[in-house]
Amino acid sequence: MSRYPAWLTDRGGAAAAEGYEDPDAARLALRRLASSVTVLTVSRDGVRHGTTASAVVTLSRDPLVLGACLRPTSTFAGMVRRAGRFSVNVLGSAQQDVARRFANPSRPLGDAQFDGFDWTTDPLTGAPLIGGSLAHMACRVLGWHQVGDHDMLLAEVTGGSHTVDSPMLSFAGRMHSACVTPAASVSASVSASISGSASPSEVAS
Repeated sequence: MSRYPAWLTDRGGAAAAEGYEDPDAARLALRRLASSVTVLTVSRDGVRHGTTASAVVTLSRDPLVLGACLRPTSTFAGMVRRAGRFSVNVLGSAQQDVARRFANPSRPLGDAQFDGFDWTTDPLTGAPLIGGSLAHMACRVLGWHQVGDHDMLLAEVTGGSHTVDSPMLSFAGRMHSACVTPAASVSASVSASISGSASPSEVAS
């Protein structure tokens, strides 16, 4: 029996007959969706943990709800299911070392993984807030939905803060320092500068 829900796997009709003409091309096309790079942090029973994630999106502005795609077996997913709250650290363009640290599956557990970085405790969630981040958000878990090989975590944003800086982006499988400049026809345009770092695609652990 497939672990995927029927609505995701049963495409029916012509779509099922056609299938993917070129699945590799479809995957490469998806990698052209630029996204912010974040570190999600959680605290449970005095144990703190963080993980790098680029699959974090705004789902609703009223109320404020975001979604984060997680591997069901990740350490973060297990801890946040029990904690019910977590924090989001949106990384700035100069924080590639932070992104790499929390994407490294060999990093130490607990507070040791935060060594070398300035951080404070989020008063709303108890989770670490990493210094130098572009933005911080406190989140309360609303629910979970299984989507293919990942779980979508839905959470209400209950607090936040931000600074004026340039973001780090995940694009085409790499991390990029970005420069945000106004455009005449839209509210903003994002141009990625050359940066040669591999990107964490979703969540480490």
